[in-house]
Amino acid sequence: MSEGPVDAPYRPAEAGAHRPSEADAHRPSKAETRRPSKGERTRARILDSATELFSRSGFHAVSLRDIAAHAGLTHAGLLHHFPGKESLLIEVLERRDRIDARELFPGIARPGAPVPPPAERLRLLIGVVARNTRTPGLVALYAKLSAEATDPAHPAHRYFTRRYRLLRAELSGLVRALQDEAGRSGDLDPAVVAGQLLALMDGLQTQWLLEPGAVPMEELMRDFLDRLGLLPSDRPEEADGAGAAGVSG
Repeated sequence: MSEGPVDAPYRPAEAGAHRPSEADAHRPSKAETRRPSKGERTRARILDSATELFSRSGFHAVSLRDIAAHAGLTHAGLLHHFPGKESLLIEVLERRDRIDARELFPGIARPGAPVPPPAERLRLLIGVVARNTRTPGLVALYAKLSAEATDPAHPAHRYFTRRYRLLRAELSGLVRALQDEAGRSGDLDPAVVAGQLLALMDGLQTQWLLEPGAVPMEELMRDFLDRLGLLPSDRPEEADGAGAAGVSG
């Protein structure tokens, strides 16, 4: 497994890549609009199978042969696309994070891309929470693997360490921007609020996985933001934004 993917959960565009203007920031790329090749479809099938099996059983209990059989491939056929289970795990994690980063952290995912206004980014973040209630398998995957990855020897340890570091920094910047817009700079420590938001989201996901009907994640997230004076005032637009966030996996 290479060092790059592990240390870069929101992998930026390569040096020299096209940097989108305001006009083409949200225009689908050629890679997004062209028909996937047979190899790309096979890779996607492998990733889907790995995501399902890792979500169900964790990383250590699943073998490459299990994933190959689930995807309808031979072991050798899977190895043609992924050199090992660790690289496959990182690609599973990156695939979902890249989707979210395009909307929430465009400056990381696509350097030079225009950044939405703070209120819109917050609506997109709430949209991710709403989306997660429709994807229990992926929520379980992140909950299970982030716990496993606290072991420094786990192949995703550096990935999750880097991921949380980036999320804290990006959310701190978002909170600071929201405070500035509201004329309340200095009321709250953005870094503290960022840590609280991440803890809230992760904790709610664990409780929701255990008892979905008893834990309204989106509602509790909104309540927390409202108590801090960070929730956008245009509630109807919030609902629309959450439904059209474009970050479904």
